[in-house]
Amino acid sequence: MSNLLVPRSDVSEFRKRYRWLALVAFLAFGVIAGRLFQLQIVRGADYAQTAHENVIRRVTLPTTRGVVRDSQGRVLASSRSSFNVLLVPGRVMPSARPSRRARSGVEEPDSFTRIADTLRLNPDERQRLATRIRDACVTDEDRSPCWRPILVREDLSRDIVAEVKQHAAEMTGAEVVSQPVRYYPYKNQGAHLLGYTSEIDAETLAKYRPPGYEQLSAEERQKQNPLGYDQGDIVGATGVERSWESYLRGQRGWEKRVVDARGRYRTGPEAERLLDAPSRQEPLPGRDLRLTIDMELQQSVERAMRAHVAGAVVVVDVRTGRLLALYSKPDFDPNDLAGGSGKERIREAFNKLYTDPLRPMLDKTMSGVFHPGSTFKPFSALAALEDKLISPYEKERCDGYLSFGRRIFRCAHVHGKVDMREAIAESCNIYFFKLAESVGMDRIARVANEFGLGQKTGIGVNPEAAGRIPTRSWYALRYKGQFRIGFTLNTSIGQGATTVTPLQLALAYAALGNGGTVYSPQLVRAVETSDGAVVQDFPPRVRQKAKIAPENLARVSDALYAVVNEDKGTAYPVRDRTLEVAGKTGTAQTGYVNPGSDDPKKAWYLSRDHAWFAAYSPAKAPEIAVVVLVEHGGSGPTVAAPIAMQVVKEYHRLAAARAIKLAAAGGAKKPEAKDAKDGVERKPAPAPGADSEPLPRDPPPPDPNGPPAWLPDPNDEPPPADPGDEP
Repeated sequence: MSNLLVPRSDVSEFRKRYRWLALVAFLAFGVIAGRLFQLQIVRGADYAQTAHENVIRRVTLPTTRGVVRDSQGRVLASSRSSFNVLLVPGRVMPSARPSRRARSGVEEPDSFTRIADTLRLNPDERQRLATRIRDACVTDEDRSPCWRPILVREDLSRDIVAEVKQHAAEMTGAEVVSQPVRYYPYKNQGAHLLGYTSEIDAETLAKYRPPGYEQLSAEERQKQNPLGYDQGDIVGATGVERSWESYLRGQRGWEKRVVDARGRYRTGPEAERLLDAPSRQEPLPGRDLRLTIDMELQQSVERAMRAHVAGAVVVVDVRTGRLLALYSKPDFDPNDLAGGSGKERIREAFNKLYTDPLRPMLDKTMSGVFHPGSTFKPFSALAALEDKLISPYEKERCDGYLSFGRRIFRCAHVHGKVDMREAIAESCNIYFFKLAESVGMDRIARVANEFGLGQKTGIGVNPEAAGRIPTRSWYALRYKGQFRIGFTLNTSIGQGATTVTPLQLALAYAALGNGGTVYSPQLVRAVETSDGAVVQDFPPRVRQKAKIAPENLARVSDALYAVVNEDKGTAYPVRDRTLEVAGKTGTAQTGYVNPGSDDPKKAWYLSRDHAWFAAYSPAKAPEIAVVVLVEHGGSGPTVAAPIAMQVVKEYHRLAAARAIKLAAAGGAKKPEAKDAKDGVERKPAPAPGADSEPLPRDPPPPDPNGPPAWLPDPNDEPPPADPGDEP
C-alpha cells in the first residue's frame, strides 16, 4: 500500500519531457502564427498584388505611325496591316511533347500537317519548322518554350488569312495576328528623302534602356526613355522617318487580359471580374507631316533622269527655300526594307544594295560631294566685282590654252577676246584663269561662303556633307607650305579641291536669283493631326544674306541669262523658246586614272566628266532654282541642260494647270495666301507658337555605305589634270 503512494521515477521523467514538448509546440505555433501575421497582415497587400499579376497580363496595343503627305495632299508614307501567323508548338504538335496524355488524359491530334498545307510550306520549310517545334518541346512545363508562340509566316495574303480563320477549329495552336507596317505607295519615288523604318537595333535600345532601367522610378524611366522604346519596336532609320521620329511615332496603348498557367488568354464574365479598372488605354496615333515636296514634279524629274545611270536633281522655291523635288539616283524601294515582307526579304534587299558600286543608299543630293565645274564661275566673277579688281568690260584673249610655269591650262575652245559677260556665257576658262591671278583664292572663298557653299545647310534629314571651298591656309597645311598659284586657277573654275553638294548649289543659285538671300532648306511644311488640322506650321527661315552689291548680282544674272538665250551661250542649242531660264552649264573633271586593272567598260564610265546645269526660272522674276547633276554623264550642255529644261517646263505646266483648276472652282486667292506660291491653301495654325521652329530632332544616322574600292572619293584632291569645260 505504501508503494502506491510513492511517486514513480518514470512518471516524473514523462512530465519533464512533456513540459519540453509543450514548449517546443508552443514555439512552433508561435512561429507559424508570426509568419501568418506577416503574410496576411504585414505583406498581405503585396502578395495579393503579386497573385493578381500572375493572372493579369498587360498587353501592349500598337499605335499607328503618322502619315506623310506631299504639298498637294498625296500620301507618301502610311501604315498598312501585315498578317502574320503564330504557332504554339505544344498545341500544334502534341506528339512532340514528353507527356502527351498527362494533362487531359486524352490523346490530342497533331494539326501540323493541316497548318503546313494551308500556309503553302515547301518540304524544306516543313522540316525546319518541325525541328523548331521539337526543340521547343523538349520539356512541356508550364513556362517552357513549348507554350510560347513562335512566328512562322509574315505578311500573308488575304486568301491564306481567310482560310486560316475559316478552318480555325482544324488548326489548333495557330493564330493570325495583325500588325501595322510602313507602306510607301510611290515605292522608289522620294526614297532618300522619306527614308524607311526598321526594327530598333540593340545599340540604340541600350541607349534608352540601360542596365537597371526596370528598377528606375516611373519619372526616371520617362526621362531616360521619353518615346517608350522597347525591344522589337519599329523606328525611323533614315530620312524624314528618322529625323521626325518624335512626331510620327505616336504613343502605344495597353490592355489587361486574364491568362492561365500556360499563358493562354481567358475570356468571359469570370475573367472580366478579375480585371481592375482601368482595363484599357487606347493608343495615340502619331502626328501627320505635310512636306514641301510635289510628288507630281518629283515623278517628272524621275522620267527626265531615266536614261542615265546615276545623278541628282534638286528643285527649290527661290522665294522660300522650300524643296519641291529632291531626287537621287540610283534609288531603292523602302517597302523592301520596312519589314512588311519579312526579315528574309530585308536581308536580301540590303545585300543587294550594299554590294551595288553605284551606292543606291547614298543620298547624293546632300551626302555626296562633287566638283562643281563651271557652275562655280559666277561666284568667282562676283569676287572680282566686289573688290573692283577688274572691269567687267575689260577683255581678255583666249587662245585655247594658258602656259603657267611648266603646266598648260586649257580651254575647250578658242574664244578670242571676251569680257566677263561673254566669258560666263561661253564658259571661257582662260578668262577665269587670268581673273583668278588678280583676285586670289581667299576672296573667291569668301564670296562662295556668302552663298552657303562649303557649309552644311542644316536640313537635318540625312547625313549631310559640308563640301569644301579651299583657301590658301588649307592648301598650305595640306602641301606643307608649298602653295602654288595653279591651285587658285583650278579653284576659279570649280576644280581642284573645290567640292559642293547639289543641295548647296541649288540654294546658292536660288540666292543669285532672289537678290542674295540664302534660305535654310525646308522639307516639312506643317505638322497636322489625323483629321488635317494644322498643329504647327513652319514658315521660311533666312539663313544668311550675302553681302554682295545689287548691281554686281544684276550683272552676273544678266550673264547667266545669256548662257541660255544668246546664240553663243553654251546652253543655247537646248533652250526652250517657251521658257525664260537663266543658268550655267558645267562639265567637271573627276580626276579618275585607270590603274590598268579596271574593266574597260568600268574605266570608260569612270573617266567621263560629271555633267552639271544650275539655273533659275523665270529669269526676270524667279520662282524656282533647278540643279541637275549627271554623274559621269559627259557634257553639261548636251546632257544636264536638257533635263533641267524638261523639269522647268513641267513645273510651269503644273502651276498653270492648278491655277486654272482653282479659278474654275472659285477658289482663287491672293498669291500671299498660297503655300510656297504653288497654289495650295493653308489653314492657319490654331495654337500659339505655330510659327516657332520645330522641336529638336534626333541626329541623323551615320552613313552606312562606305565607298566601293573602285570609286574615287570626291573629298580627295584629284591628280593634276588640265581643267576643261564644255565642248
